[in-house]
Amino acid sequence: MEGPRAPSWRPGGGGDIVTEKHLAESWPCASPVPLAFRAPLCAFPARSHGLCVRSSEDPAGQLLILRGHRDPVTAVAFGNTGSPLLVCSASQDCVTMWRLDECREQALRGVDPHGVVLSALPGKARCVRYRPDDRAAAVCTGNQVLVLDVEARSVLAQLQGHQGPVTAAEFCARQPHVVISVSEDRCFRVWDCRAGSLVYSSPVLTAAPLLSLSVDEESQLLVAGSAEGQLCACSLVEGHRYRCVTRVDLRKKVESFRARTVGPRPCGWPEGSELPSANAPGRGDEVEATLPVLGLARCDLARVRGPDRGLNSPSAGNARCLWIGSSTGSFMLNLASFELEAVLHYQDFRNLSIQVAGSCAVMSGGDKAFCLLASMFGGEIVLLEVDLAALVRSQQRPLLGTPLSVLPSSCVSPTSPLYLGVAAEKRTEPASHKRAAARSIVRDQPLVFHSSVRSSGYAAAPHAAAFLPKTAIKGVRERPLGRRNAHQREEYPLEKSVPTTLRRRLTVPQGPAAVCCVQFSGDGRRLACGLANRLLLVFDADLTGTPAVFSGHNGAVSTLGWSHNGRWLLSASQDGMLRLWSARSREAVLCLGKDVLARPVQAAQFYYLDAFLLLSSGPELLLLKYHVDTRKDEMKRYKQRSGCSPVFRLPMAGAAEVTCLSAVNEFYSYLVLAAGRNRAVEVFDLNAGRSAAVVAGAHARPVHQICQNKGSSFATQQPEVYNLFATTAIGDGVRLWDLRTLRCERRFEGHPSRGYPCGMAFSPCGRFLASGAEDRHAYVYEMGSSTFSHRLSGHTDTVTTVAFHPSVPQERSPPAPHSVFVSRTALLGTAAHAAIAGASGDCALYPLGPKSALEPREPRLPRRQAAEVI
Repeated sequence: MEGPRAPSWRPGGGGDIVTEKHLAESWPCASPVPLAFRAPLCAFPARSHGLCVRSSEDPAGQLLILRGHRDPVTAVAFGNTGSPLLVCSASQDCVTMWRLDECREQALRGVDPHGVVLSALPGKARCVRYRPDDRAAAVCTGNQVLVLDVEARSVLAQLQGHQGPVTAAEFCARQPHVVISVSEDRCFRVWDCRAGSLVYSSPVLTAAPLLSLSVDEESQLLVAGSAEGQLCACSLVEGHRYRCVTRVDLRKKVESFRARTVGPRPCGWPEGSELPSANAPGRGDEVEATLPVLGLARCDLARVRGPDRGLNSPSAGNARCLWIGSSTGSFMLNLASFELEAVLHYQDFRNLSIQVAGSCAVMSGGDKAFCLLASMFGGEIVLLEVDLAALVRSQQRPLLGTPLSVLPSSCVSPTSPLYLGVAAEKRTEPASHKRAAARSIVRDQPLVFHSSVRSSGYAAAPHAAAFLPKTAIKGVRERPLGRRNAHQREEYPLEKSVPTTLRRRLTVPQGPAAVCCVQFSGDGRRLACGLANRLLLVFDADLTGTPAVFSGHNGAVSTLGWSHNGRWLLSASQDGMLRLWSARSREAVLCLGKDVLARPVQAAQFYYLDAFLLLSSGPELLLLKYHVDTRKDEMKRYKQRSGCSPVFRLPMAGAAEVTCLSAVNEFYSYLVLAAGRNRAVEVFDLNAGRSAAVVAGAHARPVHQICQNKGSSFATQQPEVYNLFATTAIGDGVRLWDLRTLRCERRFEGHPSRGYPCGMAFSPCGRFLASGAEDRHAYVYEMGSSTFSHRLSGHTDTVTTVAFHPSVPQERSPPAPHSVFVSRTALLGTAAHAAIAGASGDCALYPLGPKSALEPREPRLPRRQAAEVI
């Protein structure tokens, strides 16, 4: 044995990141070696079927050899409580428990330490784990798990059912009587020790045997690692039935991490040289292609990353990390986003004693991580102490010079393209002032009044006063306030739960056509639907009555959006045309085609509180200033009076075609988000008139929708929450990002979307995110969980788009749906759908709360009053 070896590093390795302590050299023990670590003690097999316990703080001075097995030790584990500190070792002959305090006293007296035999084993043990209170231990031997009572030295339960050797087991901290085990049969099983029965058996998870297991109670995840570097995360939330949240290919994650990591080089790294790559020459040629998961340990992400990396966002409230030990390196996996936070390759440090490990035991405590390694080709055993904060800092991307935020921190610049909208707004005098000035002008009056002559017109009221509002109506103070502003006085109830009950389903299009997009108006009274049969329908929010039909497109309506004031409706079609409609007259007041746009419009919306039109055409973003003139000229009725003028153009990085864009129109904001065919997401600052940041490789495929947490005028959120946005791509789930750090803070998976682009939407309260799916369901996720909380049924085909109602009315207000999920299916029409007169595509409403709270229904408004609302 020898003491700590002075670490020697590869150039740029950074001696402050990894510290190696030599524990054993030329140890005659075959791989794999059972290892255990509990700071500062390490345990591993010794000569003559013994167990060696050493302190990492003083390896030369504190050595304890425990003998008592007749066969080689094959499994070892430390206790959890530490009072007294226990060690359990298992061999083919028996399971022995050692109390280290008593063993040290016996060794000081010159007596050989002896332990307590808990049970005899019928076969080779692969794993030993203590219960959190150290009153029981689980021993994996053969195809079964033995649960032993430490105090009574008896067998509590004998759990049988696996089809292969059991490789790992863990107790649940919140339910100590529950044991979870993984096996070479590639499944995990959940057992009840008190009843000795099987609670749950998973299907086959991976193609290779499962080797390791970790149960994280805080993130409510079960993670199992396989021999081929595959990680499977399953939910432990009650009611989720241990469903799979995501699967992680460790090798692909390492390659992706190396590709996207652009940050400061470690101290001393040669200038001009690149950071080592996962497939660089001299790395992948000497080691195996896979990364077997040999050990798993939990670690705290907040302590590692620090408060300056966006952890104060609600999405990262309970984010945890998993420290993964493998044969060629150790890795830190974020359990919220399932992305790697740091990568530690042993070969990045030239003079480490072990380059390829055959066995690994990992542990994390505070901002330190420990890797106890046994060489695959020799008898060396070393302990690596890793400074996680230094490792993350050496590989993280640099922070942006100017932090990005959706909420503007300064006034618009005079050189900004947005200044045109502000200046025009200041020059425009309010119409009320003009009318008041017109009424105050002194007019000529007739010299002679003949009040008795009715035909003269002198007895009638002045013509201008005939259209003034009536302000002296009797009993006006006793009348209740009108329903027009009823929603504006109500606050969105944040304590309400997500809607789960289907309220109404309606076939919306005429003829076999899909519903491509839906959107509620800002006041929540109307719902617009864009159809594949070139029509645009506007319903009442509760899907009652006859919809307003807007026709004029020659292709499927792909994008639509309401203006902030609710007067105008914008739509884009696959025919390449962009149309601006009057919500009241149902006429197109502005049409933009090839005469203005060189390429077809992919996405369009109102921007900067309706001051501009923001759209994408090919690889460019266009900012247009528009004016609307609804006057009619019977002589030139086909001539368009409205018009627009280009204000600014922004090209995407790499001239990639824009697939989608998003910007806030509910309040003033300078930032615009856009995604391209190159799988990148780019952030534009229109106040500065340039690109602010680029997120390369945001998804494995091009992003087809960017959804921002825009909130609602009926809900109040923290200012930081508005910096969250979500992106989705076919077959790659939904990712939640923070604009301040441009990091993926959370990943939502579980909804199948492998071949059709399904839409998503934030709830007005910011607590939920809903997504469509190909299995005819809509999935609702909570922001603090990576798996869905509800799956809503009611459709007969793929759910293509999702929309949340901006407000939830109280009992005295008219009922309205909380969310809308639309599918592209063809639903056969019935008598109930005769008013829509079609059979293709359906729209479903899910209300908030029980049905009794939504009745009675609101009476329909008179035609004149409804026109005033519009």
